[in-house]
Amino acid sequence: MAELDSIRTGRHCVFALHAHLVFVTKFRHKMFGDHHLTRMEQIMRTVCADFETKLAEFNGEHNHVHLLVNFPPKVALSKLVNPLKGVSSRRMRQEFPDLRRHYYRANRLWSGSYFAGSVGGAPLTAVRQYIEQQNHPVQGTARALAALPARAFTPALKGGALARIPVAELSRLHGGQHAQRVTGPATGDHERHRPG
Repeated sequence: MAELDSIRTGRHCVFALHAHLVFVTKFRHKMFGDHHLTRMEQIMRTVCADFETKLAEFNGEHNHVHLLVNFPPKVALSKLVNPLKGVSSRRMRQEFPDLRRHYYRANRLWSGSYFAGSVGGAPLTAVRQYIEQQNHPVQGTARALAALPARAFTPALKGGALARIPVAELSRLHGGQHAQRVTGPATGDHERHRPG
């Protein structure tokens, strides 16, 4: 699974989303030297920061660059890639006149396509096996769990995982109270507690 330092939190989620991006120069022209790549990394970090995204790794060769980004779920990769390519292309052209000769046909630094791959976490086979091995709820368990207030699971979640607590134990922990789910037209879902 993801390393603890790469796990980030949002307002309503905890996430560890990483993507490997590869951008290739237009017509695969070999145009980058060390000083170009150093400046491009700075530009890419600035763009990533604007999207609340972390540029974990950056490197490249004469005609392509690799980025490893840690991004929040609210950011679509395509919405991140466009400014990364656009801003870097414009700034590199402005700051390095020696690159302008490579812009002669398309007036672009990058090819129109890119590679994006998800990385990190467990291998796909391990995740698939984990999901297949999940226990289906036993009859009556779902009703008892739905009756509990959401805060009942907070201590277990803070410990790192939702502990498996028997239904009888949950009922005892909450003083035998049962909850009835009520839907109101203007208020939405809420719970009404009544003594058991």
